[in-house]
Amino acid sequence: MTIDAHEPSDDAVLVERRDRVLVVTLNRPELRNAASPAVAAGIETAMDTLEHDPRLQVGVITGAGGAFCSGADLSEVLAGRMPETARRGLFGLVREVPDKTLIAAVEGLALAGGCELALACDLVVAARGARFGLPEVRHGLVALGGGLIRLPRAIPHRIATEMALTGEPRTAEELHHHGLVNILCEPGTALETALGLADRICRNSPVAVEATRRVLRATLDAPSTAEAWARQDALASLESLTATDDFREGLAAFAGKRAPVWRRTAV
Repeated sequence: MTIDAHEPSDDAVLVERRDRVLVVTLNRPELRNAASPAVAAGIETAMDTLEHDPRLQVGVITGAGGAFCSGADLSEVLAGRMPETARRGLFGLVREVPDKTLIAAVEGLALAGGCELALACDLVVAARGARFGLPEVRHGLVALGGGLIRLPRAIPHRIATEMALTGEPRTAEELHHHGLVNILCEPGTALETALGLADRICRNSPVAVEATRRVLRATLDAPSTAEAWARQDALASLESLTATDDFREGLAAFAGKRAPVWRRTAV
């Protein structure tokens, strides 16, 4: 059920609350959702809302009109106007992601900055035939929005290297095989499928999900197992978790054979 919706004044980004999920839609379909400074500002505002509103648990990013995002609006770039913000970076997201789960719902093209936008998310749902790529080298550019950092962590390094050096895109089917895409779906159903995934996440304890996500992200590039343990210990502990209302509610619901009613208390 939709409980609230609003749109930025220029409609470049649409934001809608669906219970505990925030749906963020790039809304420039005539340009295959190429990102402008207004898009970056709209995404950053939405990410701030997601991060700071305790009623929200998951964000879903998608695009209008059958495309996810074709990258930066080059007419804006040529005029010296980059689609970035001072704090969160390119597209208002890639340098500082919110501390809540993000899902990319991809239809059509996710190229250049659009691919980097998807890579900044925790999970990717993609329609069959969707294409992901970093074509910057074809235009004398370098993918500096996180693509060269995140893509080799998401798929085999040599496949990522080939994509980055040739600029050639890969299909959602190929990238599902390599592990970048979590769920493949039929064209036109990416958002619906992503919302189903978000609902499955929202059934769980918000405190536990956020702590789990923090540990996953913090330990991904740990140089050793010992360092991974140290990072985990700094972020979450059994003592801190057992002190939360969610821990007590989870055990009570299990014992009572009922669905839990989660409350938010920080770890």
